[in-house]
Amino acid sequence: MTTTRENLAKISDQEIEEIERVTLRWMFQATMDFGFDAYEIFQQSPDDVKDVAEDVTREILDRLSGYNISQRIFGTVDYKKARYIILPDQTVRQALFLDSKAEKSNSTATMQMSQTSMAVRQRRGGEIVEHQGSLPSIYKHGNTHFLTTTALIHYKYADKNGIHILNEVTLTIVPNGKLQNIYNPTVDDTIWRAGRNAPSLGEDFRVRLRFSAIAEKSPWRVQKVKYDDPANTCVGKWQQ
Repeated sequence: MTTTRENLAKISDQEIEEIERVTLRWMFQATMDFGFDAYEIFQQSPDDVKDVAEDVTREILDRLSGYNISQRIFGTVDYKKARYIILPDQTVRQALFLDSKAEKSNSTATMQMSQTSMAVRQRRGGEIVEHQGSLPSIYKHGNTHFLTTTALIHYKYADKNGIHILNEVTLTIVPNGKLQNIYNPTVDDTIWRAGRNAPSLGEDFRVRLRFSAIAEKSPWRVQKVKYDDPANTCVGKWQQ
């Protein structure tokens, strides 16, 4: 009999990995089902590319909505949902925080610390930096527990004669903070690069997630969908 997990304080690393993998499967399938529509929206929209990316993300995920919970959650991302993750032996409540990125390079994605429950451990200019993300690993509303999951949909695009050309989408799940010792145990074993912020100007701390670094640790955490204009298709193969 499937039961809902009420207390997540002792949830295991393996269970978190399983939930995050199921979530990324859902994102990947939703993107594939949306198909070439994403390319056409980018191409036809006159809006700022960041706004286009946000609109596409909402349309992609709303078409394959999953098991939503009628509970409002709060965060500084484009798409926020309280959801059920249904596994063979249990059901877990999830607080999903998903942000869209649109850049001309797809090696990294810039993140605010309000968008992760991990601590950032790295070296910057030869100095050791440790900065804790402000999302909780377990999001609580009253006595109800939700596992925090941070996800990114990164759109790589080019501009041609004032038109946005979508080349590739990178989908990833940023590990929950409880997985810190697996994905970023030390400043020398890190998945981060320095963000584009200037402390001297009082700008908020930012960081860039390195897709190659996180894929080295878990290949399934980085999935890609490519767009073929002549064929009017999108192509993607799940990485194990």
